[in-house]
Amino acid sequence: LFLTQFRDIHPMLRLLLCGAIAAAPCLLILLQPDLGEVIIWIPVLLALLFVSGLPSRYLICIILIGLAFIPIAINFGLKPYQQQRITAFTHPDIDKQGSAWAINQSLIAIGSGGWSGKGFKAPNTQIELGFLPATAVHNDYIFSAIGEQWGFVGGAFLIGGFALLLITCLFVAFFAGDQLGMLLVIGITALVFTHIFQNMGMTIAMLPITGVPLPLISYSGSFVLMIMFGLGLVNSVWIHRHVPA
Repeated sequence: LFLTQFRDIHPMLRLLLCGAIAAAPCLLILLQPDLGEVIIWIPVLLALLFVSGLPSRYLICIILIGLAFIPIAINFGLKPYQQQRITAFTHPDIDKQGSAWAINQSLIAIGSGGWSGKGFKAPNTQIELGFLPATAVHNDYIFSAIGEQWGFVGGAFLIGGFALLLITCLFVAFFAGDQLGMLLVIGITALVFTHIFQNMGMTIAMLPITGVPLPLISYSGSFVLMIMFGLGLVNSVWIHRHVPA
């Protein structure tokens, strides 16, 4: 709403005000603590700023400054267990029985699924034998379970379904009746995409472990409600779309 109502102010001032507005909920999330969700909101905000017309040079500066602060944040801003997750990501062979246990077991599970998987609830799997954390396999490591039980085919089918959902959301944003509707859909699309990318990325060792659920798949309670609420808003934007005369 802010981005639609204050388009004429100086881009730097608009950027600072948007940052201040976004900082309040992010600080509350950090107090939980849930660093993974805070990180996810960064690309969402950048996507909204880009679509709202903020000059690219400001976005590039933000990204470069953020990249420059990553080493400082890792060494001085993270808690010990968070630093261990970074170490497990960069050096998964150092502590296979400790901090790197989960990511290594996730890779084994996905890799052992092969082309078509071992079958739903098949015996003697990483999941059934408890090698993946039992408290997280239905949430954070659900993609590992799908990869092991349904293989490459199941994983590709799931990714294809997500791609279809995201493309549909972008299609709705293109035909939105006003800029507020467009930004609303873009924000929801970016939120869903970043969750998908982060969850799948951490299970295949592309990203550090952050404990982010997979939208519409993970058993995650309130997060499912939030995603369904967001998709309902997307549907509302489509209902009130701009129809060419």
